[in-house]
Amino acid sequence: MRIAFVVQRYGIEILGGSEYHCRLIAERMAALHEVDVLTTCARDYITWANEYPEGVEQINGVSVRRFANARARDIDAFNSYSDWIFHNPHTHEDEMSWLEQQGPWCPALLEHIAARAQSYDAVIFFTYLYAPTVLGLELAADRSILVPTAHNEPAIHLGIYRRVFTLPRAIAFNTPVEKSFLQATFQMSPGAEDTVGCGVDLSMFTRSTGDGHGRVPRGPFLLYGGRIDPGKGCDQLLEFFNAYKEDGGPATLVLMGAKLMPLPNVPWVRYAGLLSEADRLRMLEAAAIIVVPSPFESLSLLTLEAMALGNPVLCNRHADVLVDHCRRSNAGLFYSTRDEFVESTHLLLANRGLRVAMGRNGQRYVSANYSWDVIMRKYDKLIAALTRG
Repeated sequence: MRIAFVVQRYGIEILGGSEYHCRLIAERMAALHEVDVLTTCARDYITWANEYPEGVEQINGVSVRRFANARARDIDAFNSYSDWIFHNPHTHEDEMSWLEQQGPWCPALLEHIAARAQSYDAVIFFTYLYAPTVLGLELAADRSILVPTAHNEPAIHLGIYRRVFTLPRAIAFNTPVEKSFLQATFQMSPGAEDTVGCGVDLSMFTRSTGDGHGRVPRGPFLLYGGRIDPGKGCDQLLEFFNAYKEDGGPATLVLMGAKLMPLPNVPWVRYAGLLSEADRLRMLEAAAIIVVPSPFESLSLLTLEAMALGNPVLCNRHADVLVDHCRRSNAGLFYSTRDEFVESTHLLLANRGLRVAMGRNGQRYVSANYSWDVIMRKYDKLIAALTRG
């Protein structure tokens, strides 16, 4: 079969979020199908500047076709406009202007979808939020699968998204929490649906990762991996971890990923940078606790990878998806206040038996729900539902 993926950015260097999720699914699917990724030339989601060259390249067996964006994003102007539109009466035209200002704004990508959609057996759109999905679904609705990667945020309540969720022939939800939220928010009637998520390569975590070259810190440490950004809860994480140190905690905090905010110059906070896959796995394996501070998540691959490795997770209570992972797996704790963070960290670090038991629970949870065999069977069923007409 010929399968297209539509996503706002795509590349080996883009880790985390819906883009990384899309790449993992596309690479797995490319082993069995002819797969094209239709995307923009953007590498940076702040400006959507065209950094990758236009045209087609092969990435891990996937054909990636890039189109240049027509404009970059002025993030300050966009944030100001967003603040206005979220709090004031406005028109449909105002929302379309907001969508264009948000970016990526890529008419060439939409023209390609309009011209070529019928040549694919399925067109899989990743994340509900951006213009390539909002406008691209209109052009390929009859063979579309939407992977919403949605959570409760101001943007999702704009009127333009009410139509978005009526269009796809099939929907692949990430979690039961996301599905319940979307069903309560929108009138949806897809021909097929399933709660799918993303796979975790369990074999990867059973192989030795000792060939990496990154330096693992001495002593116990908490690890965060992903975009280091206030929007991911990292500013609060630093504040709460400082309170833990003031309470006599011996551990350090390590952050790995793209740094989009300053970090304090203190000995108990370490920035590990953008790591190779081998070094990233070594760091995950060595951590005592994986901390996931984001208040908004639709899945959290970091959480699932931590569980697959047998590590306990410490999550933000405000992220319903993370709390649901912890409760269903019995493999993590969650916090909403500084004191809860401090006490949870002390508890986990002081009780190795508890960490081991939670780690085993997490491994069972990931194996049952997020092994690649489970995930790909669900995608096969959704695609088969499309092709049955």
